[in-house]
Parts: sequence; structure tokens; C-alpha cells
Amino acid sequence: MLPAREEVVSCCGPEAKPPDAGESRKDAPKTVCCGGSRVCESTTEASSLDGTSFPWIERTIETPAGNVPVVRTRLLPSDRHGTWRVRWNFGRMSYAVPPGLYGLGSPDPPSPVLVTANFKLTFDRVRRQLVGRSAWLLVLDTKGINVWCAAGEGTFGTDELIGRIESTGLARVVSHRTIILPQLGAPGVASHLVTKATKFHVVFGPVRAEDIPAFLDAGLRATTEMRRVTFPLKDRLVLTPVEFMQVAGNPVFLAIFGLWALQILGLKFIPLDGPAFLGAVLIGTVGLPALLPWIPVRPFALKGWILGMAWAIAVCAFRGVSLATPAGRLAAASYGLIYPALTAFLAMGFTGSSTFTSLSGVVKEMKYAIPAMILSGALGLAALAARYFV
Repeated sequence: MLPAREEVVSCCGPEAKPPDAGESRKDAPKTVCCGGSRVCESTTEASSLDGTSFPWIERTIETPAGNVPVVRTRLLPSDRHGTWRVRWNFGRMSYAVPPGLYGLGSPDPPSPVLVTANFKLTFDRVRRQLVGRSAWLLVLDTKGINVWCAAGEGTFGTDELIGRIESTGLARVVSHRTIILPQLGAPGVASHLVTKATKFHVVFGPVRAEDIPAFLDAGLRATTEMRRVTFPLKDRLVLTPVEFMQVAGNPVFLAIFGLWALQILGLKFIPLDGPAFLGAVLIGTVGLPALLPWIPVRPFALKGWILGMAWAIAVCAFRGVSLATPAGRLAAASYGLIYPALTAFLAMGFTGSSTFTSLSGVVKEMKYAIPAMILSGALGLAALAARYFV
């Protein structure tokens, strides 16, 4: 049960979106988040864990359904280090905890049951909000994906929830029949089917993890503010390291930076303006998220194009590019065609991390934006190459 600003960290592209509100679970896309196979698919159950291998487990308790590990509600330095690594895209695709039932504090049969994903960033965010409280934490096997994306993919879904309730023997552990799900998991779960299969009543909790204590204290009633998905500046900026590192690790961009390094050493293959190119990358990965609400258009590609064109104009002014000469006109054309295409492309990559977009809207946008980016980039490279002959 994680706020949007924390959950979106593991999405990585326009496809990484939960289904639109009008889409049924049946019609939702089956592969929407992060792509490729995952190494974090867990076959280990929580009941077999101890604090030796997992320092965030402080002890185990016996229940009618077997041993249940009790996890710490205060994060250890190793947990914070793991969060830092994930924020910078190191090991992000395998940052998961084994699914199953966990305890927090001193849980007993009447204690509430909170459901979450096995993405450890999500898991950590939830448990640290419950300091001084006793609860059960039912962790679904979402293949290391956060709640928001997993709900769209189907791993945070009806079948997994029903299966996890049954496999953990939850009905024998608690004396009530209520489970609390994160609001962002709603697209993946048919609550009436869960109730029919398990007799557990589903209650959807708040968007943000920090609202869980107030939600519990209010008798499982959420305020309007608790239901609102926000995406302020701080939450957007916390995602930018992942965006930048994804670009920095791309072979195409590595090759460009390599050519820039050779150019610095005196081996000039093309008239590459390395600092200006790096500036365009930073604008697309950091500037766009920072300025997102204030760019006065809706499509992300167009938002990125506007920033890229502003950057191209600034570079031309700083470099003293003159439109009075053929070389100057070609330089201006290369800047004005390449940098907007680059920043537009990078801007579209942020759609999977944003609460501003929908899957259907992104698909529609890609149909016209991608061909335009390709054409603009190709013409820009042609103008760049033509500078050799003037």
C-alpha cells in the first residue's frame, strides 16, 4: 500500500501503465510493466524465512497456520542502501521479498490485515509507517513489481490474492474476515470474486502509505484527501535518477558519449557538441519531470519537444551560431531537429512513471510522435553530416 510517488519507481516506459478505468480485467494488457523476464520471481515462501538471511525479520511467531516471520518497522541501514541502489537503477529488476504472510509488532487474531506487493521498496514503505502498531501483512507475488504496475499486469490480481489467502491459511490466523488493499491495486482485483471464494471482505485503503495509521484509526474510513493521487515536485524528482541511468546505460547513448570522448582526444569523426547533447539528455530526464505541470500542452512528446527546442535556441545563442552563413544555418538546423526529437523521446519514457497519463492515451500519442521523432532526428543528422562539405 504505497503512494503513487513511491510505487511508480519500477515502471519504465509508456507501456508501463495500469488499465484505464473503463477497461475490464479481462481486456487489460498482459505485459505492461518493465518488459523482459524477471529474475526476482520468488519460489520461497515467507513462512520459511528467518533473520539470519533477512535482517529485516526480527523473530518468528507460531500461529494455527504455522510460523509467521515478524518484520521490523524501522528500516536498517541495509534497507536504506537498497532503496538508494534501486533509485539509481542498480538491481531494480530483482528487488523483491518472498511472498506470504508477515507480522508487524505483536499481531494477534483481531489485528488488521494489509495486502501489498513483494517489490521491496513497496514493502519497506508500508512497514515503516506502522511503527508501534500490530498488524498482519499479506504480500502477494507480483514478481517484484510495485502495486500500481502489477495491478495493470495482473500479478496484483484476483487469482493471486485468492491463492495467497488460501496458501497462508489466513482464515485460521485471524478472527475477522476483512482485508485491506491499496487503492492503486483496485484495477487488478475483483473484490466480489475474492469475497465469494474466501469469505474475506475487501476494503480499499488510502493511496499513500503514510495515511494508513489515520485510516486504521478512523475505522477503515478514508477521507477525500486519502483517495486523491498527487504527483508533486518532490515525488517527480525522486524518479529522475532512474530515468537518467536508463539513458546512460543505453548502447546508443554510450556510443555517442564515446565519440565525444574521442573528439576531446582529437579524433573528430563528426562535429558533435557533447556538452549540448548531455544538456538535452538532462532536460529530457530531469527538466521534464521537474516542469511537468507547467508546460502548457498535454502530450508528453510535445512537452519534451518544447523543452528541446528551447534548449536548441539557447545553444545556438550561446555558441554564437549565425544564420547568415551556410555553416551556421546547418548548425542551427541540426540543433533544432536533433535536440527536440531527443527530449521528446525521453519525455515519453516518463509516461510510465506519471499519474498524468493513461495507457490508451499513450498508445495514441505514440502513433504520431514516434514517426515524427525519427524523421526529425534523421533530418538533423543529415544537416550535421552536411556541415563537413561547407
